[in-house]
Amino acid sequence: MKDLPTPPEVEDAPKNKLDACIIKISHFLSLLFIFTVFISFYEVLMRYVFDAPTTWVHETASFIGGSLFVVGGIYAFATDKHVRVVLIYDAVSQRTRRYLNMFHHIVGLAFASMMAWASFTMVESSWFTPWGDFRLETSGSYFNPPYPALLKALIFIVFCVLFVQFILHIIHEIKGLRNHKDV
Repeated sequence: MKDLPTPPEVEDAPKNKLDACIIKISHFLSLLFIFTVFISFYEVLMRYVFDAPTTWVHETASFIGGSLFVVGGIYAFATDKHVRVVLIYDAVSQRTRRYLNMFHHIVGLAFASMMAWASFTMVESSWFTPWGDFRLETSGSYFNPPYPALLKALIFIVFCVLFVQFILHIIHEIKGLRNHKDV
């Protein structure tokens, strides 16, 4: 029996509460792109019209853009818009897709755990001095914000969230494989 295509409204639905939360937060955070445009416009205005360039816009815009890029990874996974080989994926049955998803999620779980550990070591060295005192790593510029330390912390948090996402998606696929409608 041929598999019927999954309706788009079901396919795009979040698979769990964490995915739904990530989608909601990401939609709110996407407004920061507009903020970045405004501050960049402000910089251009100040630099070329008033000959008074800012010291903070470039680093702030880069930090916001980098942060949103990092969060975009878990958003893509939550909305099931991540990269996959659709030539193969679309040609197989729904049950085989679940097995392919399981393989992807298990490999992704291993990747997320290793990256979370690596990013933790980066956070540790960017938040604490070698002798253990708390001190955030800064950019070293005239403005000198702690953006490098904050971005490293965000990367660590995102990899921890991704780790949990992979576990929840594995559970979802196992439940789907146990469901006899997929056979």
